[in-house]
Amino acid sequence: MPQSPIGNRPSEIGASAPKGLGFISSALAAPVSPAEAALRPLSFADFTGQLKTVERLQVMVGAAKKRGEALNHILLSGPPGLGKTTLAFILGHELGKAVRVTSGPVIEKAGDLAGLLTNLEEGDILFIDEIHRIPKTVEEYLYSAMEDFRLDIMIDQGPNARSVRLSIPRFTLIGATTRSGLLTAPLRSRFTLQTRLDYYDRPTLEGIVRRSCGLLNVAIDDTGAAEIATRARGTPRVANNLINFCRDFAQERAKGKITQPVAAAALELLEIDAAGLDEMDKRMLRVMAENYRGGPVGMSTIAVAVGEEAETLEEVHEPFLIQEGYLQRTPQGRVLTAKGYVAVGLKPLGSEQGSLL
Repeated sequence: MPQSPIGNRPSEIGASAPKGLGFISSALAAPVSPAEAALRPLSFADFTGQLKTVERLQVMVGAAKKRGEALNHILLSGPPGLGKTTLAFILGHELGKAVRVTSGPVIEKAGDLAGLLTNLEEGDILFIDEIHRIPKTVEEYLYSAMEDFRLDIMIDQGPNARSVRLSIPRFTLIGATTRSGLLTAPLRSRFTLQTRLDYYDRPTLEGIVRRSCGLLNVAIDDTGAAEIATRARGTPRVANNLINFCRDFAQERAKGKITQPVAAAALELLEIDAAGLDEMDKRMLRVMAENYRGGPVGMSTIAVAVGEEAETLEEVHEPFLIQEGYLQRTPQGRVLTAKGYVAVGLKPLGSEQGSLL
C-alpha cells in the first residue's frame, strides 16, 4: 500500500476552521498534533511522491555515511503541507542523528542562535522552518556557522564590548521556506542542495488517503478516497484534515463508511468544491472580478478586501490558484483568468462585462 509523506497535519477530530478563514487556511496553519506524528513516515521507503527530491537526498545521505561526515546543508522550498518537515525527520532517522526543530521568527537575536547551535551534537540536524523570516542581523551569524562551524558573538556594548568565538559541532542545517525568493543570495548560496517540493498528483494522493485512513481506522472505499484526493488540492496535510471531517460526517449522517457520496456531501458542507477551492479562494477570485475588473491588482490590496494577511494568501492560496490557471502573476499585479471568472459564477470581461452567469 502506498505510504504517506507529510507535511500531513491532521487536525483534532471535529475541529472547525477559525471564523473568517477558509478550511484550507486553517488546516495548513494548524499546530502539530499527536495524530500528525503517528502518520509521519520514518524512512525514504515509506515516503511517497517528490521522487526527484527524494533521490537527491538519498544520494547525499549515502555519500555522507560512506565518508563518515555530517550531511551538507539543504534548502527545501515549496507550498505548505507537502512534507518539508517530514523529510527533515526522515534524514535524521536515516543518519541516526537527532533533529532540533525551530522556526525563523523564534530566533530573534544572535544569542538564540548560539543557544541552539552549541547544544547540538556532532552530525545533528538543525531544522529551521520559515527560514526566510530570520532577522537579517541574526542571518549574518549563520554564514560562519554553516561554513566554518564557529560563531563570533559580541558581548556587552560600548567600551566593554568584546568578541567571543565559539566553536560548534559540525552540524547540518535544513532550511524550509514557502517563499525562497525572500532568502538573501549569501544565505541561499551556502546550501549545497536547493530543491523544491511540488503538489502531489491525484493517484499519489489517493494512496496517501488510503494509508492515513488505515492508520486512523477509518472505513473508506476507493471512491471515497478518490473524492477526498480530488478536493485536497495536491496537499497531504489538507487531505488528512479532510479525512477527519469526513469521518465525523460519516459517523453522524451515514453508516460510518466514507464513500464518494458521503465524502462529497461532507466536503460541500465545508464549502470545498469539486476543484478543491474553498471559501477564501473564491473570495479572492470574486473580489478581483467584481471590485477590480479582473486586475491587475496587488496582493496587499486583495488581502485588505478579503480580510486575510497577504502573506497567508501568497503562501497558501496563490500557488494553487496560479498552478490551476485561475489567476496569473504579472509585473503590474495579479490578473484573473477566464477560468477564474467561471469558478465564481461570472462571465469574463468582454462577455457581458463579467455579469453573473
